[in-house]
Amino acid sequence: MKKIYVVISIVICTLMLLSACASKTAATATTAATATTVATVTTAATATTARVGAGPCPIIGATYGGYINDAGYNQAMHEAVMAIKTNIPCVQIIEAENVYDEAGAITTMLNMISQGAKMIIATGFSHQGPAYALAQKYPDVIFEHAGGWLVRDNMGNFFGNPPDGWYLMGVAAGMMTQSNKIGFVANSPLSWTLVFVNAFELGVQSVNPDAETIVTYTFSWGDSAKEAEVTNSLINQGADVITMHVDSPITVITTAESRGVYSIGFQNLAAQKFAPEYWISGTGFTLGDKLTWLAQEVIDGTWGDVKSLHCGLAEGCMAIAPFGPRVPQKVKDMVAEKEAAIETGTLVVFMGPITDQDGTVRIAKGEVLAEADMSTVDWFVKGVVGSPK
Repeated sequence: MKKIYVVISIVICTLMLLSACASKTAATATTAATATTVATVTTAATATTARVGAGPCPIIGATYGGYINDAGYNQAMHEAVMAIKTNIPCVQIIEAENVYDEAGAITTMLNMISQGAKMIIATGFSHQGPAYALAQKYPDVIFEHAGGWLVRDNMGNFFGNPPDGWYLMGVAAGMMTQSNKIGFVANSPLSWTLVFVNAFELGVQSVNPDAETIVTYTFSWGDSAKEAEVTNSLINQGADVITMHVDSPITVITTAESRGVYSIGFQNLAAQKFAPEYWISGTGFTLGDKLTWLAQEVIDGTWGDVKSLHCGLAEGCMAIAPFGPRVPQKVKDMVAEKEAAIETGTLVVFMGPITDQDGTVRIAKGEVLAEADMSTVDWFVKGVVGSPK
């Protein structure tokens, strides 16, 4: 009889221990979302999944400043991050969208690190400072920021190289405009925004010297009401082609479409569906292969050789969207001709002489604006209407 009681006691204790372990595992796997973020975890593949490197598969955290279905910047970054999962199925991806400010970015990244993230991909403009601060505190975590400039032993940055694409879109806009007035909706006079506007207007000027680009700022990356207001204002001023540099092109494009005005997209190729009739073309980030390479570098333990990775159309980091139904073949041919010239080096977008709005020579004849100097540009080229300050 005593033996029976002993056996029963052992069984009960074993069941209690198993139950406790299961509860602990479930509690560990459940993480509370912060008030400003929505986290999505992609489950790791089984241990039998093959990968290129022999190192441990990392957990990768990614932060976004807006919605990942915005048909713009955030969606482009999300698609690039998810390409890592497609190419290296064993990784885990933790995503957080709508991380608006620095405080939210710090909280979110700390949350990811507490879940075991060994690589953080911060894509929001305001996420660079928090990533740099946390990189100092967590030297065993690799940080990558999209479009930034701060680097340290365990932090780098990556981005597309948009000026060439903007020049080509300017070529298309210059040939499509009838009023010779083109509207540009921009967030604010950031140096890189000014570079994009300048490249665009240089493309316009190359085919239509009489056309001008009118720039108006929203001073926000995602204020749809302000974007609609500014777009309508530009159209009321006579602009018959509209483009933009804000996070999501949806509002600008749909507003232009509703008024029978042509549009050119930026950030993500998915924007085209919002302008089925008056779409001209656009450029978007296609950084999936580059982020996969960076993740594989982390796995292999070789990350760090390239701290700043910027690449453009020729390297597959950006792409040109298909042309809309109203774009004549001669426009398509001219864009293709200019693109080929850029790829062969016979056309350099910022080759001097280039003058600013006031007629001052900013780039002398035969000289080229270096990429390192683009972050300090504080002027507009001749043909741009608006303030660069």
